[in-house]
Amino acid sequence: MTKIEAVLFDWGGTLATWHDIDLRALWRSVAVLIDEERADEVAQRLVDAEHSIWMRSRDEHLSSTLEEVCLLADVVMSAEAEAAYELGWQPHTVLEPDAIDTLRGLRERGLKVGVLSNTIWSRRRHEDIFARDGVLELLDGAVYTSEIPYTKPHPEAFQAAMKAVGVTDPATCLFVGDRLFDDVWGAQNVGMRAAHIPHSAIPTNQIGHTEGTPDATVHQLAELLTVVDNWNTSA
Repeated sequence: MTKIEAVLFDWGGTLATWHDIDLRALWRSVAVLIDEERADEVAQRLVDAEHSIWMRSRDEHLSSTLEEVCLLADVVMSAEAEAAYELGWQPHTVLEPDAIDTLRGLRERGLKVGVLSNTIWSRRRHEDIFARDGVLELLDGAVYTSEIPYTKPHPEAFQAAMKAVGVTDPATCLFVGDRLFDDVWGAQNVGMRAAHIPHSAIPTNQIGHTEGTPDATVHQLAELLTVVDNWNTSA
């Protein structure tokens, strides 16, 4: 068995704690700042637009951006509305309690650490969150699908993540995620090993056409240290 040299993480529901989110309520808090009289209508257009791009991600593995969501909804975000949007999401971006210690433990073992996130948010937004939580300096590289053409499970998304952390052989990579389609099947499809952390209630309409069988299942991020140690000792 090839030694693990890099551990790549999904973000939402993996490094960040999964939250069930009332997307319509969140968008309405933004819409009222865009058009108070038609806030319900504007919020619904934004919800529908975001739903459409996530369905495209699931079925066609094509990426999107927040700007495209607004374009599809025929909405122009003011600076005030954008600030409200970011504030509304802030409680839902909190790291898992053992995330920092796990990333540090992997780095101390000489492993590369990276992130590959299906996201409509900008790099700036993610890096602000990672800096706030004290993990930005623990990442050797990160890929946000808002910057590339494809989303997980497309092979090119995983290949971009390998390039970001400076590895070339997928057999030396472990991908960690909460979704059996995007994260486990997608990673294994390019030759990586995959660890599943099954603590997220994946919305039914976001579950893909197939599921992977993980090489390891962990219920806390910290368990990954033992998994990697065991694999690398036996390699």
